[in-house]
Amino acid sequence: MKNLCLLVEDQPKTQEFLIKAMNQVFPETQVFACAYLKDAQAWLNQLANSDRKDLFKVALIDLGLPDGSGIQLVKKLREQFPQVLSVVVTIYHDDAHLFDALSAGASGYILKDENVEMVAEILKRIQYGEPPLSPSIAHRLISHFRTPEAAKNKDVDLTARETETLALLAKGFTVAEAAGKMGLSAQTVAGYVKIIYQKLHISSRAEATREAIRRGLA
Repeated sequence: MKNLCLLVEDQPKTQEFLIKAMNQVFPETQVFACAYLKDAQAWLNQLANSDRKDLFKVALIDLGLPDGSGIQLVKKLREQFPQVLSVVVTIYHDDAHLFDALSAGASGYILKDENVEMVAEILKRIQYGEPPLSPSIAHRLISHFRTPEAAKNKDVDLTARETETLALLAKGFTVAEAAGKMGLSAQTVAGYVKIIYQKLHISSRAEATREAIRRGLA
């Protein structure tokens, strides 16, 4: 039986070139392509109760979909299909989308402006246990971890509660959800978030996620 790949992309031409790239690298893989989150979720629910579940290996997911964000699907895959490599394929190359995707569970991040041959080369890395990343994304990650600010933040001590809060934020939990996990009020956790931002000299969830990843919390 063939391995399975889920492709969630609403642009027909992009669907076509991603299927072509997958077929070049994994000719024995069957690609299920859809344009909506609801269709992808329906397919996953059906697969979860079938004997083909273990054949599901890779998911290629766009972030900007007609009925929601692909991040939702990345999280669902991490929870229900942990063996699957979730690879984001997107036009977004900014820090916020990149680190949100990685913290949600994405194993790769490919930009849509790559040509078919380059996408195929990037996907080949999966065979060797390497993360499929566009070159510019790989350079961006290296650059962020080399910044003086990151080095300074490494020496900033957080309390146990602050560390726990940072880890939950990086995993995509809202303040209210993190509070529920920690058995605290949302107001208390919001206070921790404010202190964390002040201590680390950051101002966004994307920066918090990056810092959590660097500290090994996500």
